[in-house]
Amino acid sequence: MAEGPKSQSPARRKARKRALDVLYEADLRDLPVRTVLAAYLERMELPRPEHLPYAVSLAEGVNEHLDNIDETIATFAEGWTIDRMPVVDRNLARIAVFELLYVPEIDDPVAITEAVELAKELSTDDSPRFLNGLLGRIADYAPRH
Repeated sequence: MAEGPKSQSPARRKARKRALDVLYEADLRDLPVRTVLAAYLERMELPRPEHLPYAVSLAEGVNEHLDNIDETIATFAEGWTIDRMPVVDRNLARIAVFELLYVPEIDDPVAITEAVELAKELSTDDSPRFLNGLLGRIADYAPRH
């Protein structure tokens, strides 16, 4: 059976990971996302992977809506400022919040699960639980765009 647009897919996970790479580098080096994304794409070998357009749309979408995304995270991150979050967690949260608020074809549980799974792989032991709680509150209460 073919995967529908609302289901999880390995290609979308790879796209999220690529978007995270770009956002992480931009955040860590304090560079514009577009500059880092352009350099990232320039370094890629051909043929480019099928999931690349979704990765680019995530990075560009987070960049375009960053103020609202960060404001949403700050509102729902109980006891945490966005600056205190580990860079990986902050950018995983940004990707997931972009999907929650701006990508209607991604179901909320999928966006949350994907962020949590990437946090298990790439961040601290506390990160998956933290992101799960934060993103769950955002999914329940933040207005969609």
